[in-house]
Amino acid sequence: MNEKKEVLTIPRSDRRILSNIPDPENVRSLVNRRGASYQKEEIDPTDVNEIYRLQQLSLRYKTNFEVQIKRGKQKVSDKYYAEDISVTGILIYSDSPNNLLINEIITMKFTIPGGAMPEGYESRVKIKAKVVRHFTKEVDGVTRCYYACEFLQHLNDYMTKKRWGLSIFVASLFLLIVSLIVMLMRAESVIYFKFNKFLYLYSIIAATFLLSRYLFGIFYRNVPINPNFEPGVSIIIPVFNEEQWIHRTVLSCMNQYYPVDKLEVIVVDDYSTDRTEEKAKEMIDFIHNEGERFKTKNRLSFHKLPQNGGKREALVAGVHLAKHDLVVFVDSDSFLEPHAIRNLVQPFQDPKMGGVAGRTEVENKFTNALTKLQTVRYYIAFRIMKAAESWFDTVTCLSGPLACYRKELILKNETAWLNQKFLGQPATFGDDRSMTNYILKTHRTGYQDNAVCSTIVPSDTKVFLSQQMRWKRSWLRESLRAFLFMWKKEPFMFLFFIIGLIVPIAAPIVVVYNLIYVPIMHGVFPTTFLIGLLLMSMLMSLAHLFFRRSKLWAFGFIFVLFYEFILLWQMPVAWVTFWKSTWGTRETPQDVMAKEKKLEKQKLRKSRISILKIRKMGERE
Repeated sequence: MNEKKEVLTIPRSDRRILSNIPDPENVRSLVNRRGASYQKEEIDPTDVNEIYRLQQLSLRYKTNFEVQIKRGKQKVSDKYYAEDISVTGILIYSDSPNNLLINEIITMKFTIPGGAMPEGYESRVKIKAKVVRHFTKEVDGVTRCYYACEFLQHLNDYMTKKRWGLSIFVASLFLLIVSLIVMLMRAESVIYFKFNKFLYLYSIIAATFLLSRYLFGIFYRNVPINPNFEPGVSIIIPVFNEEQWIHRTVLSCMNQYYPVDKLEVIVVDDYSTDRTEEKAKEMIDFIHNEGERFKTKNRLSFHKLPQNGGKREALVAGVHLAKHDLVVFVDSDSFLEPHAIRNLVQPFQDPKMGGVAGRTEVENKFTNALTKLQTVRYYIAFRIMKAAESWFDTVTCLSGPLACYRKELILKNETAWLNQKFLGQPATFGDDRSMTNYILKTHRTGYQDNAVCSTIVPSDTKVFLSQQMRWKRSWLRESLRAFLFMWKKEPFMFLFFIIGLIVPIAAPIVVVYNLIYVPIMHGVFPTTFLIGLLLMSMLMSLAHLFFRRSKLWAFGFIFVLFYEFILLWQMPVAWVTFWKSTWGTRETPQDVMAKEKKLEKQKLRKSRISILKIRKMGERE
C-alpha cells in the first residue's frame, strides 16, 4: 500500500544550509537583498522578530501554476508558469521564445494554490511587476526562457488591502456579535434554570468557560525578547522509525538564530528498525561539512539506545547528555522556525518558571480535508487555549512538538516519570502532560506564541482516530493527577481547571439528552442546542480568520460537527479504557505484548473450535 503523499510548502533551498546561525566571523548578513530592500532603518541585531519579518519577505517557495501576462492592455498569448514565488517577486518561465524586456512593467494574474506559500496567501492575485532578470535553461531537453519579476507592491501589502484587512474587520465584528448572542442565550438559561437544573447549569458553565478562554486568549501577549538573556540550550530529539522527516528536523534545530556557543542538538534513536539512523547521520555529516566555522562537530551528536525503551527513556538519555541548564524537547516530525529557541527561552527570566511551550502549527495542512480540520483546531488550541492558561502561568500541557524545561527539574522527576504506572499499567504515552504535571507541582509553566514549530499530523482517518483516543486517555489520567495539587495554584485557574475537566466528561451525556431524549420523549426539536453548536463553531472559525486571515477558517465549522458526532464518542470509551498503555500506531513494547496476547487468544479460540469439531465428528460416527 502506497503512503499518502503529503502536500507541503517547500522553500527553495539556500546554498547556505545554515543561513540563520549568527555568523561568528561577521562575513555575511542574515537578511538577503530581497528582504534588505524593505528595511525601514538599520537593523538592531537583537530584534529577532524584525529580522524574521525581513527574512520571510525574501524566502522563496517552489511551486508550479499558470501565470497570465498583460503588457499594457494587451494580453500576451504565450503561456507562462511560476517556478518559485516569494512575498516580493516571482520567477516565471515559458517554453517558447519571448520578448519581455528588462525593466518592463507588466500586469500578472495568477491563483496561489493552497500549500504553495504559507497559510493565508492562497488567493487570486492581480498585481503589477517589473522584469528584473532574464536567462535560459535547458530542462528535460527543452530550452526554457526564464524571467525574474519583482512585484511593485509586495504581497503582504497587497493582501492587506485586498483581503486581509477585510478578514480582520469581518472576524472582529462577528466575534463581538456571536459573543453577545451567547451571553443572551445564557441569560435564557438563568431564567429557565428551575425547569432543568443540570442542563442549564452545564450550559451556563460551558458558555462562561468558553467565552473567558477566548477573551484571555485574544488579549495574550508574548514575553518580549531581552537581548541580554541568552541562556545555554540543549535540544533533544527522540526518534523512532522516522526516516522520512528526521533529516529536516535535525536541520531546523541546528539552523537557529542563537549564539553558537549556547546551543547544542542531541539526537537519540530509540532503536529504530528502519533507515532513521542512516538518514539522521547523512544530515549530520552534511551539516558538519558545511558548518566548521559554526563548531557543529561540538554541538550536534547522534546516540542510539541499545534497545527500544520508549520515548521517555530516549528523552531522559538525552537530558543526561545535555551540557546546558535548559533542555528543549522536539518531536522527530516537527520543524522549528529559525527564531523559535530565542523566543522560547524568554519566560525563564522568571526563576519560578519551570517549563514553556511553543506554538505548534500543521505542516501538511493542505493534504486533505482531515489535515485542514486539524489546522484550525491546532491553532485555536495553542493561540487561544494555551494562551489563556498562560495568563495564570499554569499551562497544563507543554506539548511534545516544542517545549523547554529546566534540566534540574527533569532530573529531579526522572525516576517517577520513567516508572510511572496507572492502575498497574506503565504509562507509555502522554509524556508531555505527565512531565508538565511534575513541573506544575513546584513551578510555573508558560506559553510563547512567537516560538513556532510545525508538525506532520495524521492524514489518514484511522491513524488520526487512534491518536485522538490515546490523547483522551492520557488527558483523563493526567487530569486526575493534576486535580490533587492544582487547588494550590492561582484560585481562578483552579476554577478554570475544574470546569475544563467537567465540561468534556459530561458532554456525551448532554448531547444524548438534547439530541435523542428530548426529541423522543417530549417531541421538541433541539433548536437551542443546535444554535449553540453553531455559535461555538463560529467562535473557533472567526478567531482563526481574525489571526490567520486564511481561507481555511471555514473548517472550524466542520471540525465542531466532526467532534460532536465522532470524536466526542471516544470519551465514554476512554472512561473505561484509560488504563491502557498501547499506542495503536507504533510498535512499543506494550503494543507488541498486546499483539502477542491477541494472537494467543486467537490460537486458543481456534484450538477450542477444532476440538469441538472433532468431538462432533466422533459423536456422529
